Amino acid sequence: MHHLFLRFAVVLLLAGSFSVRALDRTNEVFKIYQFPADKIPTMDGLTNDWNIVPESYVIGSEQLVDDNGKHQVTDASTPKIRVKVGWVKGLNRLYFLYEAEDDYWDFAQPDLHNDTFEVVVDGDLSGGPLIEKFSPAKPFLGQWETYFALQGTHAQNYHIFTPAKDKDWCMVWGPAQWLKELPYANAAQKYDFLPGQPGHYALEFWITPFDYAGAEGPQRAVESVLKENKLIGMSFALIDYDDVNSGSTNNGFWNLSRHHTMYGQADQLCAFKLMPLEPHFRKAIDAQWSFQVVDMERRLVAFKDLSVGEIKSWHWDFGDGETSTEPNPIHAYKNPDHYVVVLDVEGPAGKARHSKVWNVVVK
Repeated sequence: MHHLFLRFAVVLLLAGSFSVRALDRTNEVFKIYQFPADKIPTMDGLTNDWNIVPESYVIGSEQLVDDNGKHQVTDASTPKIRVKVGWVKGLNRLYFLYEAEDDYWDFAQPDLHNDTFEVVVDGDLSGGPLIEKFSPAKPFLGQWETYFALQGTHAQNYHIFTPAKDKDWCMVWGPAQWLKELPYANAAQKYDFLPGQPGHYALEFWITPFDYAGAEGPQRAVESVLKENKLIGMSFALIDYDDVNSGSTNNGFWNLSRHHTMYGQADQLCAFKLMPLEPHFRKAIDAQWSFQVVDMERRLVAFKDLSVGEIKSWHWDFGDGETSTEPNPIHAYKNPDHYVVVLDVEGPAGKARHSKVWNVVVK
């Protein structure tokens, strides 16, 4: 049994390592800023909420690849962009601030001919094709069966119009159009130019990455769980149009990934890491805990210490007169009741306490 467990663990390790190696730009990991819970960005198109994000998190034009050889990012006609990505512990959302300066904003038409910021995210690093074009099942299922079975299910592509005037803020590439609506996404933009004019553009938005997001709707969808230090796959592209009469031909396509086809191949995305809070937002010591009722018939409850900081001692008061000094005790209650449980912790940085009132209920 022990050997089976080790073999299974090795398989998991190799699978996880392979997923990261399969990504593009494997010599670098981009950072996703963790917002404190009391500083979540408001979707109003204003950038002041993002001033706390250090410059080390910014991804700019100079980091993009000229994907079709038309224009270098240093050319005057190429939009100059700055992108910040954030997250909040406890929410499975990715927050974005996209700012761009362009000498010609093209957004007069109702179709895909629109200056665009294209984002692809793979929340669980599952890799593989995310559009029907690249699916190995397409020859057997046909185009439309493959489209409804595959497109956008395990990784999602957001074709975001910049700016979006008289149209949805983005096109989700796939049948799961519910992904771009509340409560799974939201967006706000600010600009003061007309089509064909130069100017500054600001877009705030957040999206929910999904491990599975089917055409049938959110009832069977599985959100990607976001947690500290997790790696996800992501890339984005800048698509620029400079002539309202040029049909579908764009002026340039610049990509964070070095692969143009990252739009439909999650293996070609880049690695992004969900960062912990910046040091100045962290408490030196903070008592936190969780619990799980292991066996209701025996009133058996497992407690888990989640405290922040260096902890040297623990004192649990289970609310029934019993206590424990273990970090993660299991306690059997004698009587049914609602209990107030208190955890006191102590370390070099001081002391901290956290109680939960009537969270622990046994019958």
